[in-house]
Amino acid sequence: MITQRSFSLIKISSAFTLSLIFTQTSTLTAEIAPAPLASVIQQTLTTAAQQYQWMLAHQSFENKLPRTFDKNQFVTVAPKDWTSGFFPGSLWYLYEATGEAQWRNVAARFTAQLEQIQSYQGSHDVGFILMSSYGQGYRLTKNPAYLPVILNGAVALSSRYNAKVGSLKSWDRPATVFTFPVIIDNLMNLELLLWAARHGGNPAARTIALAHADTTLKNHFRPDGSSVHVVDYDPVTGQIIRRITHQGLSHDSSWARGQAWALYGYTMLYRETHEERYLTQAEKIAAFIMNHPRLPADKIPYWDFDAPREPEPIRDSSAGAIMSSAFFELAGLTANPQAAGAYAALAETQLRSLASPAYFAALGTNGGFLLKHATGNFPRKSEIDAPMNYADYYFLEALLRAQRR
Repeated sequence: MITQRSFSLIKISSAFTLSLIFTQTSTLTAEIAPAPLASVIQQTLTTAAQQYQWMLAHQSFENKLPRTFDKNQFVTVAPKDWTSGFFPGSLWYLYEATGEAQWRNVAARFTAQLEQIQSYQGSHDVGFILMSSYGQGYRLTKNPAYLPVILNGAVALSSRYNAKVGSLKSWDRPATVFTFPVIIDNLMNLELLLWAARHGGNPAARTIALAHADTTLKNHFRPDGSSVHVVDYDPVTGQIIRRITHQGLSHDSSWARGQAWALYGYTMLYRETHEERYLTQAEKIAAFIMNHPRLPADKIPYWDFDAPREPEPIRDSSAGAIMSSAFFELAGLTANPQAAGAYAALAETQLRSLASPAYFAALGTNGGFLLKHATGNFPRKSEIDAPMNYADYYFLEALLRAQRR
């Protein structure tokens, strides 16, 4: 028989139990609440500087630049490699993050290795190489010796322009392989031309950059906003020969880093030109990425959006880093407040994921590189699930862009 006293005790006990549950839940919620983004950024930048100090202490890299770390060995490259500017660029970003002269000095030392690229006409990646190294160095130090190198590099890059095609040629390959290939990545090199035209270089550089951007906008994109990797042209007639992939799963798939280059490229083009068509394209690409059903919960994409589901495909942290940096910039450029919030939220999710132990290497591991799980060229079994210097560069850029918001 339940007396009034027993009933009261039951009520008290129930109330205590509920109170305990609510207290435990609140405590658990407090324990798993994400750290403030500013704290994540500062801690990650601090650890990044320590990691690069470790790398430099374990390898001198005389006349070479680190690209990746494979089988417990540093893989280094000469100046003409398309990735050669990213390591100096990361050092410049560490100088920007810390203000410490040691980073300025070491960044300048590695940047100087690339001076010869100012006259190199054999690659479309002169923009990648010089803007990530000399461009960042000039932005942060205004060293007058850097300016002519950048301007000369723009002249060298312009030599690859074909007016009939309306684009800069990407790779120099035998005619049996490609005739006049233009890759989506090539958008990134246009920043060099636009920058040079604004800083005393030939104004024609801007005309070339806009022509290339418009040709790419017209011919590389599908109705859903995704991009093919390569469009091969006839250099005499300017007609398209074929649309194919080189690093993606298939000719019809959406290679993740290619989509990242496209997003970043048109965001940069709008920043540099204020031409609305480039903002429109950037936002269309953004919608494709954000709404894709196969974008994982942590927002770091698989190496190709269409990679087979079984077994679970590997990620590409470099694509995630490029996207995060681009989304932060796009959030500050769009006139749509709702879209700006969505872009910033996605960029933050990607940044937090990359800064987590799932992707951010422990101190003294990964060859001193920051990010794990990048994918270079999956179809050719090259640099798969590896650290990459360009992944680190865009990760540091994303951290600094987030910090400046």
